Amino acid sequence: MNSKNKVAVVPKELVVPFILITSLFALWGFANDITNPMVSAFKKILELNNTQASWVQAAFYGGYFTMALPAAYVVKKYSYKLGIIVGLGLYATGALLFFPAAALENYAFFLTALYILTFGLAFLETTANPFILSMGDEATATQRLNLAQAFNPLGALTGLLVAQTFILGSLQSDDVDAQGKGIYETLSGSAKAAVKTGDLELIRNPYVALGIFVLLLLVLIVFVKMPEDKKSKTSSNMWASIKRIYKKEHFVGGVIAQLFYVGAQIMCWTYIYQYAENLGINNQNAVNYAYAALTLFLMGRFIFTYVLKFINPGRLIMYLGMLCVACCLGTIFIPGMGGLYALVLNSFCMSLMFPTIYGIALQGLGEDAKPASAFLVMAIVGGAFMPILQGMILDIGGPGYNDVLILGVAEVNFSFVLPLISFLVVILFGYRNLNPSN
Repeated sequence: MNSKNKVAVVPKELVVPFILITSLFALWGFANDITNPMVSAFKKILELNNTQASWVQAAFYGGYFTMALPAAYVVKKYSYKLGIIVGLGLYATGALLFFPAAALENYAFFLTALYILTFGLAFLETTANPFILSMGDEATATQRLNLAQAFNPLGALTGLLVAQTFILGSLQSDDVDAQGKGIYETLSGSAKAAVKTGDLELIRNPYVALGIFVLLLLVLIVFVKMPEDKKSKTSSNMWASIKRIYKKEHFVGGVIAQLFYVGAQIMCWTYIYQYAENLGINNQNAVNYAYAALTLFLMGRFIFTYVLKFINPGRLIMYLGMLCVACCLGTIFIPGMGGLYALVLNSFCMSLMFPTIYGIALQGLGEDAKPASAFLVMAIVGGAFMPILQGMILDIGGPGYNDVLILGVAEVNFSFVLPLISFLVVILFGYRNLNPSN
């Protein structure tokens, strides 16, 4: 333990490239959390049911699954820098496609734009995560990735701020009368069409601005000299690498754990708005609870990155997984605001899981970490299909959130049994990796 503490997390000569690559973590955090509230927003504007609205997350996280392996191939055959450039180009393209999507007022077009945007995020994550792991001693690789990932919630908080300030606070489709009943559904056809057009333009504008910003960043990175892993141009066969990594139990377990963890995280962050609405809290005010969740998540990242100096990563995420299960039980069974507080607290316990699972899964893989990283990014697809399953639970009794009782609680409460099950998988992965030699 003492020798590990003397090893620099980031060598001095790599501080500048570390900062540059770490900035990308905030960039995809912004995209993630400006999108989470859009599930509820699109539901109201386009008058969708919960399952239909959840396709926002299916499109968003499905892009990771589609593009992760092609991204790994590009990085393995060419360079980290090219992977970043392609990723930023796709990111900007998807964001800018929100302009024609809003003009056509077409839900499928919006979903396609999100899908392409996350092609770029798949490139960025597949490139940035192993690059960060390679920037120093392997003994501190998990700490280094946790430090870089700690800046992801900063981008996420900014995304939420933009969503609340420029979108949710101005949506006319979310207006209610003095009795708290929705006004939008009572409007005439022409009035409703005008509100729909205006609200879709509100959603469009931040994404278009984001696309322009990403294009500027792309131009900057093209002209900045960045260090490359000299091994990145190896002629090692991709298929041979894949066969090797799937013989590693800790890697296979990591892919499975990551799939369930990401699904749990996205469910908790997506449906916090529906949970709050069932308590009489509108979307604009519900964002404050999402802020609190992300703030706790950020605090947890920094706190537990430090704690990793003293405790095995597998043991720590096992303990945190147990706390997540307890929070999910509180979310399901504690009535009123207590359940919402339990849901918010869950983010503190989740904070370390993604980068730590990532670090354990890639431990000791060497050059095979590049294709292995792609499969861990593909596992983000858990965030695509699990929210749909949760939306289906919400639709059991109708489009509302309290149409039927399940085990004595509203279906929106009961739906958090899915994150609970997911955290049990994470606990098992942590238990199976208590031995740091894995």
